[in-house]
Amino acid sequence: MKALLLIDIQNDFIPGGTLAVPGGDAIVPLVNALQSRFELVVATQDWHPAGHGSFASSHPGQQPFQQIDLHGLPQTLWPDHCVQATPGAEFHPALDQHRIEAIFRKGTDPTIDSYSGFFDNGHRKATGLTEYLRGRGVTDVYLAGLAADYCVYFSAKDALEQGFQVFFIEDATRAIAAEGYAQAREELLAHGAQFVQAADVR
Repeated sequence: MKALLLIDIQNDFIPGGTLAVPGGDAIVPLVNALQSRFELVVATQDWHPAGHGSFASSHPGQQPFQQIDLHGLPQTLWPDHCVQATPGAEFHPALDQHRIEAIFRKGTDPTIDSYSGFFDNGHRKATGLTEYLRGRGVTDVYLAGLAADYCVYFSAKDALEQGFQVFFIEDATRAIAAEGYAQAREELLAHGAQFVQAADVR
């Protein structure tokens, strides 16, 4: 069975949000149209407590996008975003949520960031997404969402490592940086991911 995994289509990642992905809102109509082609649709949601360790504001003197060591892991510092129970953490209002069967929240531990929908960045804790998909008999995972060079990329990478066939729906994602996305794409291809367009998904 195939599943559509919608990654972090949330207000703070949409133009106007605190960590906006350029053109992020353009994927929403595509994502809505894609959902009817899948038996199973699952979403992830960035869900940070206030004062999360990945926020630049939690480190006096540091600025967003600087690099630090956070409890033994390299960490990019971000503007505050997707803080629990704030409007920025909500799904984009135009996103059709009627077919989303489960939502997996990530980034809830203030001491470690979590880009992937499957694990935190240190692979110290799992979200339960792997077991959920396996329990539903999923073999093929199709990914769409934000951002292509971070949370979608890391989710795709972990899906491959968990033994799923991975299909990256390229026009249903947007990246923060073109160079970072090019590197991510090359790595995923080398590990067996397939890149497809929304029109090719049946």
